Amino acid sequence: ARLTPYVTDIEAYFAVRETAHDYVYGGKKVSYSEFMQIYENSNQRMEYINGEIYLLSSPSSFHQDILGYLYILFNDYFKDKTCKVYLAPFDVHFYKKDLKDPDVMQPDITIACDYKTTIDENGRYMGTPAMVVEILSSSTRSKDMVDKLNTYMLSGVKEYWIIDNKNKCVYAYNFIDYSVDIMKSYNIDDTVISFNFDGLKCDVEELFESLK
Repeated sequence: ARLTPYVTDIEAYFAVRETAHDYVYGGKKVSYSEFMQIYENSNQRMEYINGEIYLLSSPSSFHQDILGYLYILFNDYFKDKTCKVYLAPFDVHFYKKDLKDPDVMQPDITIACDYKTTIDENGRYMGTPAMVVEILSSSTRSKDMVDKLNTYMLSGVKEYWIIDNKNKCVYAYNFIDYSVDIMKSYNIDDTVISFNFDGLKCDVEELFESLK
C-alpha cells in the first residue's frame, strides 16, 4: 500500500523533470526491494544509491564519443582474455561491505572477470566488477567522484577510472581491502596505466582527440 502512491509520485516527478540533465533526484528514500519493484514497472533508466533513486537522461555526444573510444580500447585489450567489457546501460548490484542491500548503478564501462559464474537466470549480472569507468558531466561530478567512488571502493571493485572532459584529465584509483591504495591524476600529456591489468593503457591526448 505504501509503494503504490510513491510510484505515482515518482512517475509524475519524472514526467515534469524529463528535460533535466544527467541526474534527477527522486526525492524520497526507499528500500532496495521497493526500488526493484519501481524499476521493473518503469521504462526509465534509474540508479539506486544510498537508498535514493536517480533518473538517468540521455548522454551528450561528447560523452558518447569518449565512450566509443574507450570501448574499442578495452574491447581490443580484453578480446582474448577471461574478462568481459559491458557498456551502459548495464545494471550492476554493488554490495557494500557490512551492508545487506546493494546500490544499483550503471557504470559507463564495467569490466567483469567473474561473469561466467555470476549471471543469474534472468540474465542479470550479480557479480563484482574488477574495474569500472565513469565519464563525468557537469551534473554528475559530485555523484561520480564521491558517492559512486565510495560505493565502488566498499563493494570490492579493484580499479576505478574517472574521465574528466571539462579539465581534460583522468583520475585513476586502485582499491585494496575496501580502501584507496593509490590515486593518480593524468593530464593531457600523460598515459593512464592500469594498476591491475598488465599492458592496459590509455593515451590521454588521444582520448580527448576523439571529441574532434
